[in-house]
Amino acid sequence: MCAIAALMALGTVIDQGEAPSYYFEKFPEDNPVFGFITWRWILTPGFDHMFSSPVFLGLLALLAASLMACTYTTQIPIVKVARRWSFMHSAGSIRKQEFAESLPRASIQDLGVILMGYGYEVFTKGPSLYAFKGLAGRFAPIGVHIAMIFIMAGATLSATGSFKGSVDVPQGLNFVIGDVMKPKGVLSFAPDIFNTEVHVNRFYMEYYDSGEVSQFYSDLSLFDLDGEEVMRKTIKVNDPLRYGGVTIYQTDWGFSALQVKKNGEGPFNLAMAPLKMNGDKKLFGTLLPLENSGSSNVKGISMLARDLQSIVLYDQEGKFVGVRRPSSKLPIEIDGNEIVIEDAIGSTGLDLKTDPGVPIVYAGFGALMLTTCISYLSHSQIWALQDGSTVVVGGKTNRAKLEFSAEMNRLLDKVPELISVNENTVDSKQGAT
Repeated sequence: MCAIAALMALGTVIDQGEAPSYYFEKFPEDNPVFGFITWRWILTPGFDHMFSSPVFLGLLALLAASLMACTYTTQIPIVKVARRWSFMHSAGSIRKQEFAESLPRASIQDLGVILMGYGYEVFTKGPSLYAFKGLAGRFAPIGVHIAMIFIMAGATLSATGSFKGSVDVPQGLNFVIGDVMKPKGVLSFAPDIFNTEVHVNRFYMEYYDSGEVSQFYSDLSLFDLDGEEVMRKTIKVNDPLRYGGVTIYQTDWGFSALQVKKNGEGPFNLAMAPLKMNGDKKLFGTLLPLENSGSSNVKGISMLARDLQSIVLYDQEGKFVGVRRPSSKLPIEIDGNEIVIEDAIGSTGLDLKTDPGVPIVYAGFGALMLTTCISYLSHSQIWALQDGSTVVVGGKTNRAKLEFSAEMNRLLDKVPELISVNENTVDSKQGAT
């Protein structure tokens, strides 16, 4: 378990799923990280795909085998012993228990009734009594082991049997799910749902008062092979679309094209290119040529945008001219040309994945939480023997030993004391005198 935890931590430090060239550059042999870590330490054991690497999966298999062996050789025998009705017929054996007490002038039947009132299962055989409660606490460790095996099985299935893909789609265009999905392991088999076509009906964004993007949405339709729409949903960040085992997440956005009219002609679709900037802010740009495109020195109107709500325009000399919103349709004069921004066409960034191991992992974690809580229930056992007019009582528990001792004292205080017939007669005569 420590080795698995260490590899999981290492998997969060090492960037996963990158191209080999990325690791060649980041972990070069001529300048090893920490003096010895090169790309060979990462690519050779498969640590660039940590959670599907043979080392990681092998450790999971070893832990699963260990848990099954422990369950079979230790936990199941303990449960079998705990379920037996184990009567003690010797007062000396009872007095050797963790808690022991003698009740003079008491009845084992009265003790049994009181024990039942405290939630114990009570069994008697002649002068002997056996009682227990909290047997579920003995079963719980077996449930914990089974839940852990389910979690590991689900994680293994996720690592070797899932698909994942990413795509940027302009508004109004389509893509087929199977065209963007890539298998992650040897157990990845493409289902029929991969033939489904996804159409981006609309892409739009919401903004804060400051102008920053607050949320972005994609209105998606799914079509089967017959062209019938089988599902439609508008997704956003943290609200994906799920259909047939495929989950489509809204993860990013882009600026695909700008629709522009020049001197009443058009509209022309101008592709917007992402421009590099420091930080995580986005900037897109395009150029509307005003001269022969075959010329070696093309000049035109530059258009820049940070989002879909406003376009900044510059003339051929690179001087600022003005700002226009695509929704305004207001013309602007630039270098003797009337320019109208008709529309800004965004593109949606989608992540798609299938993960057959998720339900198994969720079920395993649910069972793990439940059985872990149940395992804290104390399994308490009590033995008693009627030795003449005295009841010898002893007991033990596997948890909460101080609480068990206090409960036993409270319980025994409620056992009534028996009064013999001779004592009643003497007490009656003394009362008459």
